[in-house]
Amino acid sequence: MARAERAAALAELAVAKAKEANDQAIILRQKVYIEKLQRELRGQKSERTARLIAQMELMLEDAEAAATEDELAAEMAVAAASINVAGFVRKRPVKKPFPDHLPRERVVVPGPIACTCCGSDRLRKLGEDITETMESIPRSWKVIQTVREKFSCRDCEKISQAPAPFHVIPRGWAGPSLLAMILYDKFGQHIPLNRQVERFALEGVPISLSTAADAIGSCCHALDPLLRRIEAHTFAAERVHGDDTTVPVLAAGKTDTGRIWTYVRDDAPFGGTAPPSAMFYYSRDRTGEHPQAHLANYSGILQADAYGGYTKLYLPDRSPGPIYEAACWAHARRPFFIMADLEANARRKAKGQRPAVISPIAIEMVRRIDALFEIERQVNGQTADERKTTRQQHSKPLISDMELWVREQRAKLSRDNDLAKAFDYMLNRWASFTRFLTDGRICLSNNCAERSLRGIALGRRAWLFAGSDRGGQRAAAMYSLIVTAKMNHVDPHAWLADVLARIADHPASRIDELLPWSWKAEKAAIAAAA
Repeated sequence: MARAERAAALAELAVAKAKEANDQAIILRQKVYIEKLQRELRGQKSERTARLIAQMELMLEDAEAAATEDELAAEMAVAAASINVAGFVRKRPVKKPFPDHLPRERVVVPGPIACTCCGSDRLRKLGEDITETMESIPRSWKVIQTVREKFSCRDCEKISQAPAPFHVIPRGWAGPSLLAMILYDKFGQHIPLNRQVERFALEGVPISLSTAADAIGSCCHALDPLLRRIEAHTFAAERVHGDDTTVPVLAAGKTDTGRIWTYVRDDAPFGGTAPPSAMFYYSRDRTGEHPQAHLANYSGILQADAYGGYTKLYLPDRSPGPIYEAACWAHARRPFFIMADLEANARRKAKGQRPAVISPIAIEMVRRIDALFEIERQVNGQTADERKTTRQQHSKPLISDMELWVREQRAKLSRDNDLAKAFDYMLNRWASFTRFLTDGRICLSNNCAERSLRGIALGRRAWLFAGSDRGGQRAAAMYSLIVTAKMNHVDPHAWLADVLARIADHPASRIDELLPWSWKAEKAAIAAAA
């Protein structure tokens, strides 16, 4: 009896543990759902980026797995108990139906040949129950043999043969799909080449590192015409977003800190119909000569932070034309947000850490800036004229009142005060911060450029450093192609594979047909015709 009671108690404990794990999973699931909804309402340019959602999804992943483990353990404990114990059945999230485009393979379980009740063999089919299970087929390899037959003429003995097909790389040892996979895994999924060839060897396909690296060089050379067209398209914009980030680069006996620069064209916020694109560059340092060279032939609006290297670009007598500075309100908001982050302060207290000083002035400044962003969410996607009209009616009064308030608060602060520094950052560039009031093409933030750099920040953890300056330049070129494809909702792997298969025979005068947005339209037209 004691053993039975102990088994029952263990079963009840397991059930309680399963319920608790399930509740935690449900709470996290709802938090992720709420955060995603709020992100949709705030828009992609909100201060809280996708990083928070990604972290919560990692937590949800662990919570869901733990809940399932505890549920199965509870089922076993209940089954082992001789005394009746109320079990627990976990309510799982509703699974989405499998995509229609996936092929279906029917595996038919033979039906009974006789009635299970009376044994009669006079049976008729009433229907069938179908259970769908998704399966993955491991990557398969094959060698394509391209055979060119030779013929000799019976009259003149001349040998005739079809010309050899073009291959992207010398001697054509790799097909376009394999090359696209290597490129996308390295530059899009941040898997270093040495890890790729190690995986290939385990799959029974030994490819040396030098051979794979040689293929990357050949592909980059072949894709250069597309890169030049993306560059021209990006800098044909009336407004570009600019930013940069660090990239470790191997040097003699040490690792230097290089830079990856990005310039993004995205006309959608002011109703533009031009496809989005991104152009990346690499440099060994962060001197101002680099952005000045990148933008040497550009004139228009540059949405960027207050980096001093941009200063010469804003000279009024600049050739070939002026570049107008548009400051980023998200950059201006950050120092105030840090001094007004009540949630972060609560977390510090919970951990027993010393709480930071919360500034009422910073809280008020964040509130005022957030009111501007709320107006921007209402005009996102409208034409430049419509955005300008709305800003003049609603944002301009807030800006005028903000300027008076900021100058009043700044006068009360000492020079070394953190709030004073944050105020000075804005006041010294007030014309650039308020230019959006008179130009509907300007966005309130530079988050568009920052989003394009997220993949590089993620990749740094995987590949640690670039092997050389040339390696950094190749990476910047491939980032330009891959990020532009993603911005146009194109699968980079599929696009690169098709382009590498076609680019040699494609007329140079029609190279624009291979750009991601044109390629996407072509595939859509083919699918519609089919």
